[in-house]
Amino acid sequence: MLGDSSSSLLLSLLLAQLHLLASAFPAQPRRIQTDFDKLTNQTRHLLKLTQDLLKDPVFGTEVDHHRFKSLPAISSRVSDLSSLEFKPTLSQLYADLKSFEHHFEWLNRTRKQQHSSVPKLTDMISHIKSLIHSLQRQMTRAEASRIPVPSPSLPPNLAFHWEVVQSSQELLQRFRLFCDWASRVFLTLKSRLPA
Repeated sequence: MLGDSSSSLLLSLLLAQLHLLASAFPAQPRRIQTDFDKLTNQTRHLLKLTQDLLKDPVFGTEVDHHRFKSLPAISSRVSDLSSLEFKPTLSQLYADLKSFEHHFEWLNRTRKQQHSSVPKLTDMISHIKSLIHSLQRQMTRAEASRIPVPSPSLPPNLAFHWEVVQSSQELLQRFRLFCDWASRVFLTLKSRLPA
C-alpha cells in the first residue's frame, strides 16, 4: 500500500511539474508575434541603413529612375493594408526581397570592378539575407508558397563612375520605399494574429 501511495504522489508531482513547464513556455501565437516583431525590426534597420547611405554627398543630385526594369514596384496605398491576405503577402514580400538582393549583389560587384567611391553595400546585403532567412522561417510556419523569382533584367555594364552612382542612388531610393512599405505590412499582419 505504501508503494502505491508513493507512486501516486510521485505521479502527482510529475504532473504538476509538467503543468508548470507547459505554462512557462510561450504559446505558439506569442512566438509568431515575436517573429513578426523581429521581421519589423530587421526591416526598419534596413530602412535606416538605406537612409544613411543616401545621405552620402555622392548622391546629391537627381537621377533618372529607369535603369532597373525588374525591380519590384510598390503600387499599394496605406488604405490597401486592411485588405492584405496573410500567405500571399508573405510570398510576395519574399519574392520582392530576393529581387532586391539580386540587384544589390550585382551593384556591389559592379562597384568593385569600377573601384567606385559609392558607399559599400556589403552590410546592406548581409542584412537583406538575414531578413530573407527570417521571412523564410515564417513562411514555412504559415505554409506559404514561394513565388518564383525571375532573373533580374539588369542594366548593361556600367562603364563610368557616374553610372554606378546613379544606379546606386536609384536602387537605394526604391529599396527605401520597399522597406517603409514592408515594415507597415509586417505590423499589419502581426495585428491580425491571434493573441
